[in-house]
Amino acid sequence: MRCLRCPVAYHVGDLCVAAGSETITNTAIICTNHFNAKKGYSHHSHVNVSWCFVCSKGGQLLCCESCPAAFHPDCLNIAMPDGSWFCNDCRAGKKPKYRDIIWVKLGTYRWWPAEIHHPKNVPTNIQHLRHEIGEFPVFFFGSKDYFWTHQGRVFPYMEGDRGSKYQKNGIGKVFKNALLEAEARFKEIKIKREAKEAQENSRKPPPYKFIKVNKPFGKVQVYTADISEIPKCNCKPADERPCGFESECLNRMLQYECHPQVCPSGERCCNQDFTKRLYPDTKIIKTPGKGWGLIALRDIKKGEFVNEYIGELIDEEECRARIKYAHENNITDFYMLTIDKDRIIDAGPKGNYSRFMNHSCQPNCETQKWTVNGDTRVGLFAVCDVPAGTELTFNYNLDCLGNEKTICRCGAPNCSGFLGDRPKVSLRPKGKRFKRKYRRRKSEGKKKSEDECFRCGDGGQLVLCDKKNCTKAYHLSCLNLTKRPFGEQRTDGEFFFQHNMRWMHIRLAFIYFEHFTHKGQK
Repeated sequence: MRCLRCPVAYHVGDLCVAAGSETITNTAIICTNHFNAKKGYSHHSHVNVSWCFVCSKGGQLLCCESCPAAFHPDCLNIAMPDGSWFCNDCRAGKKPKYRDIIWVKLGTYRWWPAEIHHPKNVPTNIQHLRHEIGEFPVFFFGSKDYFWTHQGRVFPYMEGDRGSKYQKNGIGKVFKNALLEAEARFKEIKIKREAKEAQENSRKPPPYKFIKVNKPFGKVQVYTADISEIPKCNCKPADERPCGFESECLNRMLQYECHPQVCPSGERCCNQDFTKRLYPDTKIIKTPGKGWGLIALRDIKKGEFVNEYIGELIDEEECRARIKYAHENNITDFYMLTIDKDRIIDAGPKGNYSRFMNHSCQPNCETQKWTVNGDTRVGLFAVCDVPAGTELTFNYNLDCLGNEKTICRCGAPNCSGFLGDRPKVSLRPKGKRFKRKYRRRKSEGKKKSEDECFRCGDGGQLVLCDKKNCTKAYHLSCLNLTKRPFGEQRTDGEFFFQHNMRWMHIRLAFIYFEHFTHKGQK
């Protein structure tokens, strides 16, 4: 609905339109900005409160020229301005709306709790009272009276408002009843609004900005390599799918994406999934008990590229600031993933469909860090064959900040119960007890590391002791450390990964050596 006199526009319906707007047609209005106070009408005059909206104390106040708001300049960390001044809400165009619970100042009476009613919902005699564009009818709690007023004499009622002191008889008793009615009505409207928001959220995912590539935030940089620095593989262009995920492409084995100007296969190269964004078709769905999730719309083979984890690239300082803000505002969903020591991907405000993939202790996808055109990118790859219609999941490996744990609802047989804890080891079927005895004897003397912190007793990512036969393990925070100590302390998973990568590099070095020796090169 658009104003005929200025650029103001609202969504159709009473939910967004400012109270006091005059409806001309179904799509045309005259908004409340065109209210003209009549001379001699005391209830048309603008009035401000006598206390600061921040500290609730009196004194020298800075008063808004459009609404009753008043502030101490020190409370806003500003100097007393010259001339007219408007509060942040009025500058942002925030207006009273129908069904808002408000405080109203009428004549010599005190500020009184009331509710803004739509003109069509008030008695006929109230509708016919003289009023101007920008005025709206208010229903006074306690007294049950109606009157027309405007934005300059109302401000929002907040949960917990009690008003000034009142007597126990006469008008004071009516005011007490008004406070009780306003509190009850405010809670009723709040419950209805929350229920409606929950219903709308169940129909569509929470808002975010869809992006196709990582967006650097602040001082964080995106790196680009020179073409001469990009490695060249030895795949043959004549192959059916050169450099494909089922091939033995050296770049793919080292998790490097080929460049079309460097790869022998050129545009036929099948190792350009990140650059070409070759994602299988997926769909966002509402999952039972886990919020929103992502399912595959076609069969996905083991090892196939599923999606890239995309978001804003932030540094550790910004990451901690966002986590602090989330804790202070009861935000429980996090989308942060570490890419390297200086950069973190936050897919919360901006990202792609990969942000909807849920955690699982028995996932069908895994994260892999690849080098694409000189920069590190995070891809999600299938660890098993995934039939169409299956939900796509990966293990978050969450580092918990603080003492509270997040309950895991993945439903996997080996579910650890909490995000960040190691999945439970699958139980072996009963029978052949002599084999279990043999294995127990074989493992005697070997070091068995604990799955819980020796200091706080919780699980998660732990640092293991290097001393022989010592099974103790600790969280970094329990050791008052922020980074892992140098030396051999590491988790079992890190040791396994580093050990295998070391042998892979040695093996590939021999492959390159034999390849060039065959060609007679040094």
